Amino acid sequence: MRRILIIAPNWIGDAVMSQPLLARLRASYPDSDIDVLASPWVAPIYRSCAEVNHVIEAKLEHKKLQWALRKQLAKQVESHHYQACFILPNSLKSALIPWLANIPFRIGYRGELRFGLLNFSLPNPSKINRPPMVEHYLALASLLNEESPQATAQNNSKIPALNVLQEAKQSVEGKLKAANIDQQTTYVFCPGAEYGATKRWPTEHFAKLAQTLTADNPENQIMILGSRADHALAENIQLHASNLPNIHNWCGKTSLDEAIALIGISKAVVSNDSGLMHIAAALKTPQVAIFGSSDPQHTPPLSDQAKVIWLNLPCSPCHKRECPLGHLKCLQDITPEQVFSTIKTLH
Repeated sequence: MRRILIIAPNWIGDAVMSQPLLARLRASYPDSDIDVLASPWVAPIYRSCAEVNHVIEAKLEHKKLQWALRKQLAKQVESHHYQACFILPNSLKSALIPWLANIPFRIGYRGELRFGLLNFSLPNPSKINRPPMVEHYLALASLLNEESPQATAQNNSKIPALNVLQEAKQSVEGKLKAANIDQQTTYVFCPGAEYGATKRWPTEHFAKLAQTLTADNPENQIMILGSRADHALAENIQLHASNLPNIHNWCGKTSLDEAIALIGISKAVVSNDSGLMHIAAALKTPQVAIFGSSDPQHTPPLSDQAKVIWLNLPCSPCHKRECPLGHLKCLQDITPEQVFSTIKTLH
C-alpha cells in the first residue's frame, strides 16, 4: 500500500481520536504516504500528527453538498493515485470524493445511503452501543486485511498523541513575550463547548477559580482559549473576576496551531468536555476536565495527566443541549474550590 488518504471528521475532538488509527496504519505500512483531506477547522490537528505526510485543506462546509468543489477536489485526489481511503465521517457527502477519484479501496462505516460509494465497510453502531471513538476508528484498519500481527501488537495504542509545531510554538512564545507574560506560569482555561450550555461550567465558577489561582500565586497568568464564539464567555469570566490584570482573553485571537502550542507549554488546563480537552490530553498536559451532560466513560481525556470531575447525578448523562430540569446542577454543583483542589494534585 503506497498511498493512503484519510477523509477527516468535522469535529476537533473526533480528529484527535483518529490519531491512533493513523499510528496503526503507519505501523502496518511504514513506507506509505498517509495524507489527510480536512477542513481548515481540523487541519491543524493533522499537521500535529507525526504519521501524516501532507494535509489537503478543503473549505467543505457542514450540511452543504458543494458539488462543484467536490468534483474539483476529486480530480486533485485522483492525480495522487491513492490505493486506499478511510472515510471517517458517516455522511454520504464525505464518501463522494474518494468514489469520484476512483480510489480502489474505499473504507468506512455504513452511513447515510452510502451503498456503492464504499466497497469495504462495517455496520455503523447506534450512538447508544457505539464504543469509544478511538476504538470506533481503529476497527476500520482491520478491513484492509493486510495488517501484520506484529505491527498491530507493537502499535496497539488507544491513546492519542500530538506534537507541537515548532513554528506555532515560536509564534506563541513571541506573543507571550510581547504581552509581558511569563510562559512558565500560564494556566489555560477553555470555557467553551460547541455542543451547548449543558457542557459549559459556569463562567462565574471559572472566575472564582481564576481569583483563587491568583491568590495562591500572584505570578500565575490565566490564558482563556477558544473560538471567536467563546469571546463573550471569556469576557464574562474577566467581569466576574473583577477584571484581574492576569486574565487574558485570547479567544479568537490564536490559530488552532497556536492554541495547541500554548496548551503544550502551559502548567495546566481546565476545560469542559470539548475538542481542546482532547488536545490537552494528547499533549500530555496536566488537566482538569469538567463533565456535565456528557459521559466521561465514553469521551474521557485519554491521558494519565488528566483528572475528571463528574458528579454522576441521577439525571446525567442526559446528552441534552439544554438542561431538561432547568437547574444544571451537574455543572453548577462542581465548585471552584473542588477544581482548585484537583489542580493542586496535578503537580
